[in-house]
Amino acid sequence: MLAPGAQPDLDFKLDVVRDGVVENVRFRDLFKRPTIVSVYMKNKTPSCDRQNDSLVAQAAALAKAGYDLVALSRDTCGSHQKYAVAKTITYVLASDPEDRFAQAMEAVVEKSMYGKKYFGPARAAFVFDRNGKVLAVVEKVDTADHAAQLLAVLKTL
Repeated sequence: MLAPGAQPDLDFKLDVVRDGVVENVRFRDLFKRPTIVSVYMKNKTPSCDRQNDSLVAQAAALAKAGYDLVALSRDTCGSHQKYAVAKTITYVLASDPEDRFAQAMEAVVEKSMYGKKYFGPARAAFVFDRNGKVLAVVEKVDTADHAAQLLAVLKTL
């Protein structure tokens, strides 16, 4: 996993849901100001729901601190649109079925489910400056209190 100070190659395109609309964007173009990218696994699963519920509850505080928020998973934008409505998500949801972001961050890890091993993105969060330089990394997301975890990290920057 890349460390603070790294400048990853974020010059790839992804579909995102922003304000309910699907857009195909160059990922680095999402960084209009310092940005937090929170990686989760799948819409409508218990721990991922807790992670996003925490972000929804504190989205205004993160914005007031000067940061945009992007939550990223392998889900389709169709799923993201429904999820955003159900969870009242106001931040960007990015669809990354090919794990391009995780590859750029060197955050593809081995996982195991029901005894079967596979590779996928690490559940982590990354704080970037507006130029895409990594300012901080949260390698272990506290799904129940993710926003507070992020706000604590932001205070150290």
